Amino acid sequence: LKQQRVLAYYSDQNHAAFKASTNQPTKQPTNKIKALTSIFLITMSLSLNTGGATRAASAPNQRTRQPIVTGTSVLAIKYAGGVMMTADTLCSYGSMAKYKDARRMQSINAKTLVGGGGEYSDFQAVTELLKRNALEDQCTADSLYDEDASEECAREVWNYLRAVMYNRRNKMNPLWNDLVVAGFSAKGDPFLGYVDKIGTTYEDSFIATGFGSYLAIPILREKYREDLTEGEARALLEDCMRVLFYRDCRALNRIQLAKVTKEDGVLISDPYEIETNWSSASFVEPKGQLDGDGGW
Repeated sequence: LKQQRVLAYYSDQNHAAFKASTNQPTKQPTNKIKALTSIFLITMSLSLNTGGATRAASAPNQRTRQPIVTGTSVLAIKYAGGVMMTADTLCSYGSMAKYKDARRMQSINAKTLVGGGGEYSDFQAVTELLKRNALEDQCTADSLYDEDASEECAREVWNYLRAVMYNRRNKMNPLWNDLVVAGFSAKGDPFLGYVDKIGTTYEDSFIATGFGSYLAIPILREKYREDLTEGEARALLEDCMRVLFYRDCRALNRIQLAKVTKEDGVLISDPYEIETNWSSASFVEPKGQLDGDGGW
C-alpha cells in the first residue's frame, strides 16, 4: 500500500507540473514526457522493492550471539617428517550429537592444512575464503605452471587468519572458531599455529583446542619428542582422542587424521573408528563407592 501511494503521488506531481508548464490543461503529455515518467516510476519501484534507504536504515544488525552447531577439539603435533593433525567428525546441535560426518579439516593448498572447532558454519566460511584467495593467487601468478611460486605458505595463511579474526572481533561479530594451521613456512620448516575468535595467536610444537586443551595437552607434554616418527605421532594423537572420547560429552570415536609433508603435501584420511575399552575400574565401579545410582 505504501508503494502504491508513493507511485501515485509522483505520477500526479509529474502530470500537474507538465500541465502548468504548457498552459494547455486538455493536452496529453508527449511521448518524451511519458517515457521519462515511466523510467522514473520504474526506478522508484525497484528502489522500494529492494528495500531502499528507508528499509536499510530501519533493519536491525544481524549478529551471531552464540555458536549453534559446534565441533569440539582439534589436535596437532610436529614430528620428524612434518606435521600431523586429527579431529573427530561430530558436530553437536546444543547437547544433541546431530551430525556425525562433519569434516573439520580442510586442505587450502599443497603446503597448508586448516582444522577448526566451534561453529561449523563459520568454519565453512573461513575455508571458502581461504580457497578463494588461493585460487586468486594462482590465477594472478606470473606463471600458471609454477604452482609453488603462487601458493601461500602456512605462516602466511596463519597471519592472514589472525587479521580476519581480529577484524571480525572489532565489528562485534566474531567468527566463533578456534583454528589450527599446519604446514610448512616459506623457508621449508614445519609450522604449527593457533588462532582464536578474537585474533589471539601463538605457535607451538603441539596444539589442542576445546576440551583437548585441558585433557590432551598434559599427555602431549609428557610424551612429545622432536624426533617422533610418523607412527609414534599417530599413536600419540589416537591416545589423546581416545581420552577425549571417554571424558568429553561432545566427542566421538570416529576421527580423521591428516598430515603435511614436503614429499606428499597435504593428505587427509577417510574417517575411521578408534578402539575403546570401557572395562576400566573407574568406569565399572559406582561413583563415590556407593551402591546406589552413582550420585555423590
